[in-house]
Amino acid sequence: MATYKYDRLRILVTGGAGFLGSHLCERLLNEGNYVICLDNFFTGQKRNILHLMDNRYLEVIRHDIVNPILLEVDQIYNLACPASPVHYQFNPVKTTKTSVMGSINMLGLAKRVKARILQASTSEVYGDPTLHPQREDYWGNVNTIGIRACYDEGKRCAETLFFDYYRQNNVDIKVVRIFNTYGPRMHPDDGRVVSNFIVQALKGKNITIFGDGTQTRSFCYVDDLIDGMIRMMNSVKGFTGPVNLGNPFEYNMRELAEMVIRLTGSGSKLEYKPLPMDDPKRRQPDISLAKEKLGWEPHMMVEEGLKKTIEYFRERINQ
Repeated sequence: MATYKYDRLRILVTGGAGFLGSHLCERLLNEGNYVICLDNFFTGQKRNILHLMDNRYLEVIRHDIVNPILLEVDQIYNLACPASPVHYQFNPVKTTKTSVMGSINMLGLAKRVKARILQASTSEVYGDPTLHPQREDYWGNVNTIGIRACYDEGKRCAETLFFDYYRQNNVDIKVVRIFNTYGPRMHPDDGRVVSNFIVQALKGKNITIFGDGTQTRSFCYVDDLIDGMIRMMNSVKGFTGPVNLGNPFEYNMRELAEMVIRLTGSGSKLEYKPLPMDDPKRRQPDISLAKEKLGWEPHMMVEEGLKKTIEYFRERINQ
């Protein structure tokens, strides 16, 4: 890694004002690092990092990683990219550019300054999987021309770029594939199932379930996910991944909706709508590799994590 004459690691977090990025910045600051939070604030929000702004070891830069930037850093966490269907389908061309051109720019930076770089990839690289649960050696079942392809294929191409920079230029890379994650600071209008269900329940609206409610997801609390990312970043050199990070316990949408209704005390009813195009029917990570190489597995029970998330949204809606 880079060896600048600083008394602490200088760590760049792209997408640092987003849901995951803000939690990562907070954790890295708490561990005594100098953190550069870089965000174009398309989906990231200043409110997510407002409580960190008095920390003299935080630097915030408004920047879009589609454009190059020159910085001196030791580590790079590349999280920048809209991650919910509502946001990444708003401007699909820009979404692909963020994953592809953004990765090229961040990998180029890592190459120049000899920084270690971690790519926040996604379970969406598996598409609508025919293998269950999903292992890292599964190549996926992805529609290359569907409405989700800007995100799915963008992230798949980003992984390609990371491994080509590793093989061709000896860039020190790490790749994690993030499964559904939830917690405080989720965007209330991002269209993701947890935030959708909670916001609808708190407002007394019907809870919208797409399809028949039997499709499944596996929900990992944000603190657990951030712990896995940091463990991967600081793992032994040469262990590149990809590594699945997520909760291996599966819930169907109807079970999740009923749990949210119970925990919020809402009178909401379930309302069923057609399943969107290419929406995966099952999603569950095999985390054997993360357990073996990182000593990592999630600890927060879904119900406890939902209580914390509900409290966050309750306060935000009432502001």
